[in-house]
Amino acid sequence: MSRQVNMHEAKTHFSKLAEAVEAGEEVIIARAGKPVMKLVRIEELQTPIVHGFAAKEFEGWANTSWAELDKDFNQLFRD
Repeated sequence: MSRQVNMHEAKTHFSKLAEAVEAGEEVIIARAGKPVMKLVRIEELQTPIVHGFAAKEFEGWANTSWAELDKDFNQLFRD
């Protein structure tokens, strides 16, 4: 379920809107009747991080390669 509120109402009643979002409601905030943003529970936005998702990208990289990369990277921050 979603509802639309104008910017002034959102500013005035932000705490109540946050409670509604926490309860699962979706709130659309509009400026001059045109939707500009949507408030949703943060769990709906996050995708789970899968351990090792990029392992194939780094196959064949030896620990010495990583050590050399670290050395080069750290050198960037030295005078």
